[in-house]
This record gives sequence, structure tokens and C-alpha cells, in this order.
Amino acid sequence: MIIDHAAYAREGYAVVHGLLDDAALEAARTEASAICRGQRGAFDGIADSAGNEQDLDVLRRYLCIHFPHKISPFLLHLARLPAAVDVLTTVIGPNVKMMQSMLFIKSAGRPGQAWHQDETFIPTRDRSLTAIWIALDDATVENGCLWVIPGSHRPGVLYPARDQDDARFDCTQEAYGFAYHEEHAVPVEVPAGAAVVFNGYLLHRSLPNTGRHGMRRALVHHYMSAESLLPWFPPAPGTTMGKHDHRDIVLIAGEDPYAFRGTDDVVQPHVRHNGDGGCAR
Repeated sequence: MIIDHAAYAREGYAVVHGLLDDAALEAARTEASAICRGQRGAFDGIADSAGNEQDLDVLRRYLCIHFPHKISPFLLHLARLPAAVDVLTTVIGPNVKMMQSMLFIKSAGRPGQAWHQDETFIPTRDRSLTAIWIALDDATVENGCLWVIPGSHRPGVLYPARDQDDARFDCTQEAYGFAYHEEHAVPVEVPAGAAVVFNGYLLHRSLPNTGRHGMRRALVHHYMSAESLLPWFPPAPGTTMGKHDHRDIVLIAGEDPYAFRGTDDVVQPHVRHNGDGGCAR
């Protein structure tokens, strides 16, 4: 499944329809419920769930779970779908690694996230950061779909970020100081099973789910070139230097030139806490 590379380079995002077929979509929804019930293992922030609770009641407790691929082989499988790999090797190159996954469960009344650039939170050295945001429900303006500013990635500038207290958004920081305005923003409404692929420098946000029923679930994976180092996360305790190459990664396509370094297991699944960043909505 190949996207229009010229259009992607110009706009900074593309929609891939039908990334998940009906069977995979239903399986992903079932897996989301199993994770939120603790059936894939305990993790930081997970609450006890009574066996007779309805799925909707369980799911509504959460807004985002980070790194679910660590406990769900099925979600890891979705990160490696051939159709996704086709897109990634088109926009990144032949060698691709993944460093993060997120499961978003935005039920009615839950907030969105302010304007931001993913590269602010996940700093690659070669600007190859790419997100694939998969809709597990129809994503609409009413229930809090993504909004993007087309072309905002092209200057190659990371804008400053600051704390914000806008009730429409969760507590993650917002980007500011850019020359774009609200009229430049466009909503990206997509049907369940479709994916939004976008550049790590693209300004994007989401608004609250104002729908009276249901939720807007999404599965997000972040990828980059395996040829680049990933200076992610602060210095380890007792050290003075930052992490020059985060190695808790999964090779998705091609070869890892740094395979001789081995891989780590340092990040663990957790419910999003205040201040967590590095995510697409």
C-alpha cells in the first residue's frame, strides 16, 4: 500500500484507508478491552476490574496507555503489518525501527491534546520520526479526531513548548511561537480501520470528545530510521550524560546498523500520568 510521496512531502501527512480489515479491527477492539481489564498483565496505573463490568465502563477509566505492545503480541503484530511497512519504507527508508506505541481511549467528555510536534518529545537525530495513527472507531470532529496544519513540518523547526491549562486539553504541553493560525488547521476525519500517517515535525492536535455516546479509540505507533541514533529519555541515575541511543526498540523493516549494541527493556506499559508527552492523539 503506497502513498503519494510528493503529496506527503508537501502536506506532512497522508490517510491510508483500510489498513485494518474488519476482522483485524474487531480483534484490536477486543484486545483494547482485554488490556484495560488487566487480562494481558498488570502494569502501572491499571485498576482492578470486576468480571461483570461492561466493557464501556472499564474503557472509560482510561485516556491513554503507553507501550501496550510490550504486553500484547497482537498489537505488536499490527505495528508490523505489511501495508504499514510499505508506507514506512516509502517515507523513511529501507531500515525502520519502532520505539513507542500508545492506545488511546477517548470516551465522551474526555479531553484532547493541544498543538504539538511529536519530535519535541521523541528527538531523532535525522528528523525521521513518523507516526501511524490507526482509528479503531470512526474519528469525527464530534468525537475528537486529529487536526493538522498541512505543511507545518516543512520549515524543519521545533517550536518551543509550555505548560497550558486549557480545559479542552489534557495536561501535556502545547507548542507556541509559530506563524500559523486556526484557519490553517484542517480536521482529519477517517473511518474505523483507516490510518493517518504523519511527519514528526507536523503540528497537530485533537479536541475533546463531545459526542454523547461511544468513544474514539486509536492505536498509535511511532517509528524512525534504524540508521539514526535516538537520544531519548533523561540521564540514568548516577550519570551525568544523557541517553545517546535509546535501544528499547523493535526492528520493523530492513536491518539495524546498530544491532551490535543489543536491545534494552527499560520502558514499561503504564497509564498516562500528568506530564507524559511524545504522543499523537
